[in-house]
Amino acid sequence: MKKFIETIKNIWSIEDLRKRILTTLLLVLIYRIGSYIVLPGIDPTALNSFSKTSNQGILGLFNMFAGGSFSRASIFALGIMPYISASIAIQLLTIAVPKFQKLQKEGESGRQKINQYTRVLTVIVTALQASAYVAFLKQQSGGAIIEEYGASMFWLSTTIVLTAGTMFVMWLGEKITDKGIGNGTSIIIMMGILARLPEALLQEFSSKTADGGSGLVFFLVEIAFFIVITIGLILLIQGTRKINVNYAKRIVGNKQYGGVRQFIPLKVNAAGVMPIIFAQAIMFIPATTISFATNAESASGFIRVFSDHTNPIYNVIYGILVIVFTFFYTALIFNPSTMADEMKKNNGFIPGVKPGQATADYIGAVMDRITLPGAFFLAVVGIMPGIAAALNINSNFATFFGGTSLLIMVGVILDTLQQIESQLLMRHYDGLMSSGRIKGRTSPASAQ
Repeated sequence: MKKFIETIKNIWSIEDLRKRILTTLLLVLIYRIGSYIVLPGIDPTALNSFSKTSNQGILGLFNMFAGGSFSRASIFALGIMPYISASIAIQLLTIAVPKFQKLQKEGESGRQKINQYTRVLTVIVTALQASAYVAFLKQQSGGAIIEEYGASMFWLSTTIVLTAGTMFVMWLGEKITDKGIGNGTSIIIMMGILARLPEALLQEFSSKTADGGSGLVFFLVEIAFFIVITIGLILLIQGTRKINVNYAKRIVGNKQYGGVRQFIPLKVNAAGVMPIIFAQAIMFIPATTISFATNAESASGFIRVFSDHTNPIYNVIYGILVIVFTFFYTALIFNPSTMADEMKKNNGFIPGVKPGQATADYIGAVMDRITLPGAFFLAVVGIMPGIAAALNINSNFATFFGGTSLLIMVGVILDTLQQIESQLLMRHYDGLMSSGRIKGRTSPASAQ
């Protein structure tokens, strides 16, 4: 406890770090306040039926990323998701399109151009999603739209407000990244998810204590299990496989360059949360498609399987998809040939491995070996909310036993703590932990 208080004092004594933390908290507060401001032309007292509908299926996933703004029909209803979708699309283009590959290699100027393309694409994606959201509101709001407002006026104003809201949220995220602490986009998503945790805990506690003393014991067991899963996720996110790299000595004039040993830290979970998001999106497609079929009765069993995340068949298919997408996304973002070429240019080599293609094959083989157990553990994490719900845990609290919610929360918190620790170490203070350094999802390579 004394160490913790001393660390807090050290953090608060650093003026730059103090300003960054306060700026982050202020910008997050602005975002949370905006998520409760209802769109013009909407009666907030008549949104109960819409809230229930928008918390199901893929809309529930969207609502989670928007911090509940989607179900509240707020000005931030689309949240940061259009920006994330645009960023993923541009990221894929940098892999497949030579023009974007060239921009990526141009340094700061290329990065600025890519950011401009991302912002333009965000506006287009947001406008399309805003139009779809208006249609969904008219269909599912149950009279929440004020008739006197006018249909055409409501569509125009809502599209403009939602697009402006998303761009403002994107601006908040960029300001948190520049002036605050941590990755702004990730923090905005994480705070939206974290805001649901106290209510979910309270609901679970109330339901368990209603059964008497035995219910309280079960609640404590659930909390202990939740902590164990969180620790497992921390190990998954921080887990790395280090490959030793030696750099040959070069003597230029009277100076010696190279001659050092370093390592390449390969992440056990290089794909992050993306495989779970992709798998969830795929699992929602069959039920959504068949719901529009004319012969719904014959497909009722099929719909039941893909609509019930506690169903064993659903969880088996879901787990397989997570494993497949883990390898797929890792292959997209991880290029061993590029790493081997960079090492060769800098006179680096892996002991016992020839430079060039042999090095690329070796790094790829190591990555495949460590990705396999990471993919299986990620699949277990993905199906844990369904298992928790099947064990009679409240559905809101069950979502925090794994899946997207817990993985994002743990990953973002680790990234933020890593940045705080880096600021402390730069100013010759002790880190946040005496037993080791915190490693986030994007830890740089360290010297050995």
